[in-house]
Amino acid sequence: MGYSGLLVILLIAIDQFTKWLAYTHLYQKPDVSVIDGVFQLKYLENDSAAFSLDPVSILHRIFHFTYFDSHPEAFLMAKMIFFAVLTIVVLVLLAIVYQRIPLNRRFLPLNVISVGIFAGAAGNLIDRVIHHYVIDFFYFSLINFPVFNVADIYVTLSAIALIIVVPKFIRISPVLFFKNLSKTNKFR
Repeated sequence: MGYSGLLVILLIAIDQFTKWLAYTHLYQKPDVSVIDGVFQLKYLENDSAAFSLDPVSILHRIFHFTYFDSHPEAFLMAKMIFFAVLTIVVLVLLAIVYQRIPLNRRFLPLNVISVGIFAGAAGNLIDRVIHHYVIDFFYFSLINFPVFNVADIYVTLSAIALIIVVPKFIRISPVLFFKNLSKTNKFR
């Protein structure tokens, strides 16, 4: 296991530790105001996707699955399975892409971004499998931003970095960039 694998494990451990702290200190307790009227710690069991987005519930509202109306526990299980399978697919695809990123200083930002996305997705997947929900606890009350967690921060910051970094790689050498990504495991 290389440095990237150790970093993924460390990031997941930090995420899980903060969720344990949130459960231990915030579950069934009043919210903790860190900055009055701006930021607070608020325990939330999120059975949806990141930032409480939920395509399964949207589909249910559109198509009105009557079975789920009379069996809410089945609906929650369907959501959990959907998000777990989707996350596993994303993790496998990300691992395949990661294996094709060259191991040199120029591609280090893409390696770090991949690690961040992988760790965030894996951290929330662990919650889904163990608890059937994700523990969220950061809340910006000033702007009523959805409650989130450390894994969400990893994914969000990595996605922003990806948006910033990829155009620079493509502008520098699009042929080399895509040629290197298409080769199988030559760089690992």
